Amino acid sequence: MSDAYASVAKGKLKLKVDSELKKKKKKKNKNKDKDHEKEALQKSYAEQQLNETPQPSGSYERKLTKAELATKKQQEKMRNKRIMDKAQTTHKQRVEKFNEHLDTLTEHFDIPKVSWTK
Repeated sequence: MSDAYASVAKGKLKLKVDSELKKKKKKKNKNKDKDHEKEALQKSYAEQQLNETPQPSGSYERKLTKAELATKKQQEKMRNKRIMDKAQTTHKQRVEKFNEHLDTLTEHFDIPKVSWTK
């Protein structure tokens, strides 16, 4: 069995550290840097020219249709009605109303007993 484990590395595992993994730095071509700077200047100049030309009404704003406006108004109306109804009744009144509702339900909805001792 010692032959099966002959090629196994013994000892602690080593973690790789950034200092050990130094990457070679690429040499920069000065001419390419100058070319990039020229292109950037040309792009910025072109953008300035576009910005100076008058544009119609800035950004596009979506307008709601009549049906969408009607549904929004109706939803707001219903929400306000619901809020007013809740605000008019106290917590005690709501609990009493809920208990009355539970009393009207049939035995089918009762919670069954779990223990047979009582």
